Amino acid sequence: MNNPASSPIPPEKGKPKGRHPDKALSASFVRAAPPGRYCDGNTLYLFVQRSGARSWVQRLVIRGRRRDLGLGSVTLVPLAEARETARRNRKLAREGGDPLAERRRSRDVPSFAEAAARVLAQKQAGWRSEKHGRDWMSSLQRYVFPRIGKVAVSEVTSADVLEVLTPIWYTKAPTARVVLQRIRSVLEWAMAMEFRTGNPCDRLRPVLGPQNRVIRHMRALPHQEVAAAIEAVRGSSRSAAGPLAFEFLVLTAARWGEVRWAEWEEIDDDAGVWTVPAARMKAKRKHRVPLGRRALEILDRARQLDGHSPFVFTRGSAHPLSEKTLRRLLKKQEIAAVPHGFRSSFRDWAAEETDHPREVVEAALAHVLQNKVEAAYRRTDLFERRRTLMNDWAAYLGHPSRP
Repeated sequence: MNNPASSPIPPEKGKPKGRHPDKALSASFVRAAPPGRYCDGNTLYLFVQRSGARSWVQRLVIRGRRRDLGLGSVTLVPLAEARETARRNRKLAREGGDPLAERRRSRDVPSFAEAAARVLAQKQAGWRSEKHGRDWMSSLQRYVFPRIGKVAVSEVTSADVLEVLTPIWYTKAPTARVVLQRIRSVLEWAMAMEFRTGNPCDRLRPVLGPQNRVIRHMRALPHQEVAAAIEAVRGSSRSAAGPLAFEFLVLTAARWGEVRWAEWEEIDDDAGVWTVPAARMKAKRKHRVPLGRRALEILDRARQLDGHSPFVFTRGSAHPLSEKTLRRLLKKQEIAAVPHGFRSSFRDWAAEETDHPREVVEAALAHVLQNKVEAAYRRTDLFERRRTLMNDWAAYLGHPSRP
């Protein structure tokens, strides 16, 4: 049987073989016609291949574009059925519809839960963290699947999504927003697969109403206490890699995800540069980090611990440190801060204790400039000025880079 999705008709060369295009075919002719293309009228054609295989093809103009639709093999689709299918398709096309899309929607439509599993499989290939994939699915399993998991993805309505979100929209506002975003992504996939034509999530915000968002800043230490925190963390763990990673994070003012996944191939010891690839940066742009004397000493120590792993900071294997390593270290030492908060400490120090320009500090933090005009005129990453800034930061913490 030919693929019914689309069976192209060869270009016309004069009149079709065997029949005049204005005369309808007969059942006996359909069975005996020699190789060629034969018109039954009203856009329906019989296509006979040299092998003897016979199939129906309909030529239609769908939304201004000529398309050939395969209607199936003659052995499975008799002449009368082919004519009726062609009539329905022609009517739908005249009304502005798309017979191809309708046929795809009539296939076995997955349930919402099945669609979510397929979406996760696609997304997970681009995620470095398996935990994110588990969190993504667990939120749907907990809040969504009990209500609409078994509903065909083509049949999910705005009322269904409202039923899922209403109980948690105000009581668990951050979770509700995440769940809404994940429902939306599943239904967007369904639209791309032509299982449905719209996304009911687009109409929900006015109905759900505004949430009272509380902005929670990352807990950070006053910059005057950062050096003491480094001293407290040193030697506080059975694994030396954790304290080394923490100090490296503070010295470079980097994000934990950037440090945690750092690889040796990104380090240029001679130039004193760590180049973080765009894929790991929040702004999705490659970022060069200047490394001072103490940062290079930390890397030497990490190399002695495990220089065979591709990762700089490991847990005694080929795997990087866990996501929670630094939080546990800080909690153990009763340090009231989170790893990301030390970027705020660095920023406060630069603003209060130095004359370094704001744009240099923001560049050191790999922040994207909000001022589009300023961003357009910046032609450099201010690397050498950032090196001076980071050397001053290291000196403030007790590790001057110059004698």
